[in-house]
Amino acid sequence: MRLFGRVLEPVERLSEILFGLIMALTITCAVSVATADRVQINHMVIAALGCNFAWGIIDAGMYLMARLGERGHDFLIAKGVREAPDLKSAHSIIANGLPALLASAFGPAHLELIREKINQMSPSDVRPKLTARDFLGALGICILVILSTLPVVLPFVVLEDVRLALRASNAIAIVLLFACGFLFARYAGLQPWATGLTMVAVGVALVSTAIALGG
Repeated sequence: MRLFGRVLEPVERLSEILFGLIMALTITCAVSVATADRVQINHMVIAALGCNFAWGIIDAGMYLMARLGERGHDFLIAKGVREAPDLKSAHSIIANGLPALLASAFGPAHLELIREKINQMSPSDVRPKLTARDFLGALGICILVILSTLPVVLPFVVLEDVRLALRASNAIAIVLLFACGFLFARYAGLQPWATGLTMVAVGVALVSTAIALGG
């Protein structure tokens, strides 16, 4: 997973793991332990894996669309800068395309340097297209969503007692939700323990809502 770590941002990786966990939890928690037999449990495991496999492919496709959309937006900004009637208009286009924090910190000299760099670029350099790195990132997303299912369904495979398997599965999911929140907080500059607990609460609320709505 280290290879994908260099392609995907930390928040992207954590988001996909969280998504896979919540999807798997929704399926496993919908099982009635009072009436479930081994055949039903086996079907549930297959359903959880199949569902996350399908959503992993969908998420990978959405990731590629997002990358293409971002590059298309950058291409339009570069085109607007080149076709701007004056420096002020070009600087305004650049500033509007920057994150708010950077835009407020950049002065005319910085914006002019960016404008010059954009004018030096070949149009083909900024034309929207997908790269091998993008497809590798999409593959990483698909794998993350699928792998996040395994810890949640594993207890149902190795334990004969359905009630015990469900408790073990829920405990593993809670630990993983907390870990994702904890790591997200360290990346985002938030309180790790509070964010981890909040992530658990949000995950449980989402799963409960999905089950209540027939998900």
